[in-house]
Amino acid sequence: MTTPRRIIFFKTKMRKAKPKKRVILPDPVFNDQKVSKFVNHLMYDGKKNASYEIFYNALDTVKVKMEKEEKSPLEIWKMALDNITPQVEVKSRRIGGATFQVPTEIRADRKESISMKNMISYARKRGGKTMADKLAAEIMDAYNNQGGAYKRKEDMHRMAEANRAFAHFRF
Repeated sequence: MTTPRRIIFFKTKMRKAKPKKRVILPDPVFNDQKVSKFVNHLMYDGKKNASYEIFYNALDTVKVKMEKEEKSPLEIWKMALDNITPQVEVKSRRIGGATFQVPTEIRADRKESISMKNMISYARKRGGKTMADKLAAEIMDAYNNQGGAYKRKEDMHRMAEANRAFAHFRF
């Protein structure tokens, strides 16, 4: 007489340790890490000085055009980033042959990254003379809760709200 065999399931673990987060040095003018991250997203082909120049010129343009605001250009830029930062996103999840758009909350570092990338991509799509002018216009629009990046955030939230019924499929 044989004994029934038991199948034991083990959770799989990563074989290697998680990679360490890289330390990003603060920028030279404002001494702020967030600015450095933004400039790194803005950079093409390793041209960091050109990216810094574009960013600082954009902030100068914001300062000139929004002089009636009592905030500094850096504070305006940070408020603009906060205004376009999404809180939830939808992820595709396949369950039983059907694919559902499942709304999930976003980690803090991913929120920041998404908002920066959206601001830069919608600034690049704008009409204007220089990238600094386009970026300044996008910063001002985001500060005033309008523009392409803000619309993108609203669309993400609308999609998550529409698919709220599938939130129990969250992983």
